[in-house]
Amino acid sequence: MNNYKKLSDNEVEAKLKETKNWKIENNKLCKSFEFKNFIQAFGFITKIALESEKLDHHPELFNVFNKVNIFLSTHEINGLSEYDFILAKKIDSL
Repeated sequence: MNNYKKLSDNEVEAKLKETKNWKIENNKLCKSFEFKNFIQAFGFITKIALESEKLDHHPELFNVFNKVNIFLSTHEINGLSEYDFILAKKIDSL
């Protein structure tokens, strides 16, 4: 089990500047992706699942046809932790 530390608002703002087009919505780190078709979108979700499992940190994933919406937060601390931003960067690298 990970030892999560809730980031302060200042820490969240600083880390947000290090991400590509992620934003904060309802106290969650979120981003939307659009693909050519459903298969590409679902393939992306599968890659996210594999990376998430390695980190033992799992996002909320929503898929409608060629769109994938991702929401990251650390449920154990009811906020954002370093792991949310680590996973966001991993997702961007996919």
